[in-house]
Amino acid sequence: MKPSTTSFIVEALTRAIVEHRLQPGAKLAEQKLANHFGVSRTLVRQALFQLSQNRLVRMEPARGAFVAAPPVNEAKQVFAVRRMLEAEMTRAFVRDVTPAKIKALREHVVQEKAAVAREDVAGRTELLGDFHVRMAELMDNQVLAQILGKLIARCALITLMYQSTSAAEHSNDEHAEIVKALAARDEERAVRLMTEHLQHVEENLTFDRRVPTNDISMALS
Repeated sequence: MKPSTTSFIVEALTRAIVEHRLQPGAKLAEQKLANHFGVSRTLVRQALFQLSQNRLVRMEPARGAFVAAPPVNEAKQVFAVRRMLEAEMTRAFVRDVTPAKIKALREHVVQEKAAVAREDVAGRTELLGDFHVRMAELMDNQVLAQILGKLIARCALITLMYQSTSAAEHSNDEHAEIVKALAARDEERAVRLMTEHLQHVEENLTFDRRVPTNDISMALS
């Protein structure tokens, strides 16, 4: 991938953010980025727009682009709601489980494991979150899938920024155990595993960060 492509800029900034080299709220000046990458501001603007679509960057009229800074309290509230909602979803899933549904979930877990293994931070975060939405979709409950999707999106950036590789790998293992319980039609075990899994995800988020920098060149080096 050539350094002049928009994708390269998106990848470089994504890694600087998720590896804690740029702090939430840091201003991403277009000209500084253009100078760093040796490209036009147009390419930088395109990259920043893509990052805003991924909720990693927020765009403010007349002020520019900033690293997104989702509040931790919001994530905690989202996890609390998810535990309530997904416990009942798991019960309902067990009562209407089929081999085809289990096969689909197992295939999803394999994709998660591959993303964790290749250290695809953004990819693994998306897949680990989508596991829960996939359950709702397999139940043919689009309303539940939409609600879960919105809840997960609200805490996705915090998970992306503060979940370590080991914690992500542990989440993948827990998903595999949940699928085993679902396949066995063990309702109580499946519900317990799901509840514990969501608690573990929240507990394993590391909020004590290294001292980051607002210097773009230093952060991207």
